[in-house]
Amino acid sequence: MIRQLRKTYMTHDQAASITQVDTDIFVQRYFRQCLDCTFCFDSCCTYGATVDPENVARIEAHAPALEAYMSIPREQWFTHDYTADAEYVGGRYTRTTVKKTPNGNRCVFLNTDKRGCGIHSFCLESGLDYHEVKPIACWLFPVTFEFSLLRPSHEILERILVCMDQGDTLYQSSRDEIAYYFSAELIAELDQLALDQAAPL
Repeated sequence: MIRQLRKTYMTHDQAASITQVDTDIFVQRYFRQCLDCTFCFDSCCTYGATVDPENVARIEAHAPALEAYMSIPREQWFTHDYTADAEYVGGRYTRTTVKKTPNGNRCVFLNTDKRGCGIHSFCLESGLDYHEVKPIACWLFPVTFEFSLLRPSHEILERILVCMDQGDTLYQSSRDEIAYYFSAELIAELDQLALDQAAPL
């Protein structure tokens, strides 16, 4: 069900806003402890990720160290085909490329010698805030926003995420990240909606 929010909530970079929420985020569940999963083979990274041009620049600012960490040259990181979208910083986005792995196509930034996102682990090991480097779509997962609607990510809507229907709710999983990108005021309203959906935090 789509619920209208009390007000318009802007992202902290002022690039986008939300006015509605799909209450499925308070009900749908997925296996939140990704690195403890033994059966998904990082399938949520199958398609790569959308990245705004400013985020591309922040990733490329760490190119020498990240190239050494990932063993993949920067020329292979992005498609550099941009799509216009007013909800992205800079009004457009490109995508990370995908590579063939024993488990199928995966994002170029997926670690090859261990589980999980290479950008995320690189940031943690380098003392960097992953919010500033890792694509927003990835750290907000399994929720996203589109046309001012906060909703489940595509993989949830299409029921192609193999770890669905177990673990925490989508909102519980993404609550801190939503707070980071929007505001504590939005979280207060969403917390109440979560309680209304009988999905206690």
